[in-house]
Amino acid sequence: MVESLCHRWKRSGIREGDIVLIHSDITRTIIEYRRQTGCKIGPSDILDSFLDAVGPTGTLLFPLFNFDFTIGCSFDIRSTPSQMGALTEVVRKRPDAIRTGHPVYSFGALGKESNAFQGVNNRSAYSDDSPFGILKQLAGKIAVLDLPDSQSMTFYHHIEEVERVDFRYFKDFSGQYTDEYGLTTEQTYSIYVRDLDRKVLSNADPAGEMLWKEGLYKGYKPLIDTGLRTINAQTMFNFIKKIINDGRAEGLLYEIEK
Repeated sequence: MVESLCHRWKRSGIREGDIVLIHSDITRTIIEYRRQTGCKIGPSDILDSFLDAVGPTGTLLFPLFNFDFTIGCSFDIRSTPSQMGALTEVVRKRPDAIRTGHPVYSFGALGKESNAFQGVNNRSAYSDDSPFGILKQLAGKIAVLDLPDSQSMTFYHHIEEVERVDFRYFKDFSGQYTDEYGLTTEQTYSIYVRDLDRKVLSNADPAGEMLWKEGLYKGYKPLIDTGLRTINAQTMFNFIKKIINDGRAEGLLYEIEK
């Protein structure tokens, strides 16, 4: 079971030893696997298949995002659930998973290089000292399963923050924060949010199409074949940075609501 799923991911560009951030919608994979084999699988099986694909020398990173802190709810790094789907909750609950500290944009890391994310508590969600920046520094990849860019590729916002685009700005959020030792304090974190006064709408799907056109994405588009695509994080960073610096972000990364 795990072996056949592992083969799917390898056909999409995942290799043994990779460090991979995975965004996913696993619904179609589960349905298709049952229809083709007659066997039921669940999120744990899919996680095992990704772990098998990167092997003992690889590392997996999953988004454990939860947006409740932005509306005044408390955050507990030990128990606040992920809002990114069943696969990410399986990751969060594993005793060997390392969870990073931002109360909105936290991540769960598993594997050989997971210690690179130990104690990471970036104050700004998408900063260079965030898991996005660490992934880039480690020559990692991003993999997306059956989701369009605009519903998955938060890495775009990392590039936008590093390049300080003018259609976003830093906004602070404060609330009750419980750390891994059970200590609760009032903490403030920031997110580089879109400028609502300018009616900015995020839409990175056109930029995603450019990544396909330039051959930077490997694998398959959503709902086609494996549905999994991969890209090197530094390669994506360089390509999107050039779009921003060339003044072409509007229409490729965002649009203005009419």
